[in-house]
Amino acid sequence: MSVKPFSSVWTRERKGTREQGLSRDQIVRAALELLDAEGLDALSMRKLGARLGAGATSLYWHVANKDELIELVMDEVYAAVVLPEAADWRETARVFAYGMRHAVFEHPWSASLIGVVPALGPNALTASDRLMGAFARAGFEGIDVDYAMTAVVSYTLGATIPEVAFLTVLEATGQSLADLQSAVEPIVMKAMADRPNLLKRYESYASEGVDPLVARRLAFEFGLTALLDGLGTRLR
Repeated sequence: MSVKPFSSVWTRERKGTREQGLSRDQIVRAALELLDAEGLDALSMRKLGARLGAGATSLYWHVANKDELIELVMDEVYAAVVLPEAADWRETARVFAYGMRHAVFEHPWSASLIGVVPALGPNALTASDRLMGAFARAGFEGIDVDYAMTAVVSYTLGATIPEVAFLTVLEATGQSLADLQSAVEPIVMKAMADRPNLLKRYESYASEGVDPLVARRLAFEFGLTALLDGLGTRLR
């Protein structure tokens, strides 16, 4: 099996706008709007050209293929992660986590591309540079800087992506969360019948009137705080 050589739109010199042509920024904005409206499967160069009222030539002046276009659009997603330049490491990590979480919620289609599409654009690199700088200034040394960054990134995405996937599937069904819970409850109760500890805990959610969406937000904050506390302990 042949392997495609690695390439990136960010390693090529950016072309200017052709006379009476579209700019790269216009193309990226339109692609982002299309993705947000219809999802990843709907994106094609033909469909994007039709949306812009432009031929393929205008698009291919700026990007060689769909992969390069997605690289550009993903960096627009990372633009939501705006980190302070000189804040302490806990604040910087917290801003990163909530910024990244917000970005994925705003653009659910991006969840399947994070870690797959190279994050080499200016917005992604600025966020990485500032997060790394905050950990280094705090006193993390050597490879521990990378481990600390990886811990924050992994927790943020690991907690957020399954939640976004669930809400995306829920939206596709046309059901409300309450309807889904009502439909699932007897199945869950039956499955847990011989697991009294799990059953008791599940029943407590209903009796306490826990809002699942609020609970997920609180769970994210709990996990993030625990992670940062652990990093702080390691730093000391």
